[in-house]
Amino acid sequence: MKILLDHCTPRQVAQLLPGHQVLTAFRMGWADLDNGDLITAAEGGSFELFITSDRRIRYQQNLTGRKIAILVVSQDLQLLREHKAELLSVVNSIQPGAYREQNW
Repeated sequence: MKILLDHCTPRQVAQLLPGHQVLTAFRMGWADLDNGDLITAAEGGSFELFITSDRRIRYQQNLTGRKIAILVVSQDLQLLREHKAELLSVVNSIQPGAYREQNW
């Protein structure tokens, strides 16, 4: 799966997702894009999943009709490492257009 990490998501999350192509917004040259434009760029770039730590995104953006799945995770890298198996399971099972928040 092709995954884009938002600006606020630790880039080391990529190491927790073996078997997936994980790129950062910065690496894509999208460092100056805000969430709405970033999500649109990700969809245009054939990304299937957008991982962010911005828990307000569903209130700030109209996510209706999006093709890309959105996963909201903690910014706490240690916490994400502790839940690596669960994170990978969520990523492997998320459906196109889905929105999901993880609270670990």
